[in-house]
Amino acid sequence: MWPRLDVHPQRHPRLLFADIHGRIFEHPKLLALGLTGLDLVLPTPEDFIPLPQGSALYVLPDRYPIGLDPQREEVEIVYENPFEEGQPAYAVAAYLAPAHTQTFLAPYQEGRESLPPLPLFSYACVGWWKGRFWVTAFRSDFDHRQEVRFFDEKKIVQAAEKKIKAYPRNRLVRHLVENCVLRYRCPAARNFVLGRWEAPIPTSPVCNARCLGCLSWQGQDGPHVAQERLEFIPSPEEIAEAMVPHLKRAPRAIVSFGQGCEGEPLLQGALLAQAIRLLRSSTNQGTINLNTNASLPEVVTQLGRVGLDSMRVSLVSARPRYYEAYFRPKGYGLDDVKMSIRRFKSLGGFVSLNLFIFPGITDEEEEAEALEEVVSYGVDFIQLRNHAIDPIWYLGRINYQSAGNRLGIKGLLKRLAQRFPRLRFGYFNPPLR
Repeated sequence: MWPRLDVHPQRHPRLLFADIHGRIFEHPKLLALGLTGLDLVLPTPEDFIPLPQGSALYVLPDRYPIGLDPQREEVEIVYENPFEEGQPAYAVAAYLAPAHTQTFLAPYQEGRESLPPLPLFSYACVGWWKGRFWVTAFRSDFDHRQEVRFFDEKKIVQAAEKKIKAYPRNRLVRHLVENCVLRYRCPAARNFVLGRWEAPIPTSPVCNARCLGCLSWQGQDGPHVAQERLEFIPSPEEIAEAMVPHLKRAPRAIVSFGQGCEGEPLLQGALLAQAIRLLRSSTNQGTINLNTNASLPEVVTQLGRVGLDSMRVSLVSARPRYYEAYFRPKGYGLDDVKMSIRRFKSLGGFVSLNLFIFPGITDEEEEAEALEEVVSYGVDFIQLRNHAIDPIWYLGRINYQSAGNRLGIKGLLKRLAQRFPRLRFGYFNPPLR
């Protein structure tokens, strides 16, 4: 039995479901529930915002939606389409536009055993109210660098063609244009060809982790890869040729090693160091950033000494058991990550955490305490990135066990802000110059 609640159906978004053709409907009576860890929650009306422009709705095949009957105050799994007898109903979730952070996930009941995991997207709770879609989320960064309204497809194609002509022998530029821009529509690569903001620098075909949610490598039992991994190592000269003009001319210029189409850039430490030297011998403008698992403190120290400005460290959990279950590291551990942060800060570097937000785990009291230790090493900024992974599959793979009290995602941020007044929050790598 659902606990007694102050439920006002007219103020709560309704549950969404999809039919076998992928058409999405509002349920005639059930309310949208949120998932936090393995627990079902009825979000408050204040937890919802209108579905942001650039978001998407996903149908979850062979997974049944779960809603709340407000009259009986009971949870109900919707196995059958209420408008078409004998036909199944499938769960619906929202993939949020960049710069928005999820606070609850979309709950579902798996329709059969041994389902393949869902693709590598985030799956936020979504409902229908007053003629529009609503999601449990908040805007976490007001930088507009990846908003769809600023991407003109015709201009992007023209700029991509122009970039190839300008650098006909540069393999890095060709990769960024042909794969990242035209094939995968990567926002960072598109901004590179448009000559603005943050540009990506993939360098490493190999990795020293086997992340459950890796975008470019998966085992046979994992999700489909979102993109193919880089197959070559660009030279320092190729990097400098492509990125020096970007650092000099782009507004709020950032160039970033470490992208979704590659492995771990620290494994190419000597290359990165030489490339940074070349970049800084040509210009002091812009920010040179590294997106990394921070597994190799010695390499991080070397890069800090030759001119790396900022480092973004991916963190799924500050608790060793969940960190190792997700990253499945080879030859390093969470203590190495902490050492890298301390060393880079000792050199005056700017440190961000690329924190994978998973409601119910990220905001547990036990997790907050572990995260506070990491932040205390001098972390400057936390990027709130929605964990792009099948929720139920993920919880099973890491052997998740509830640790009790949860703060809520907003509650966690409030607690961190109170303890660390200089700590900033956002979604993107911030420009430093």
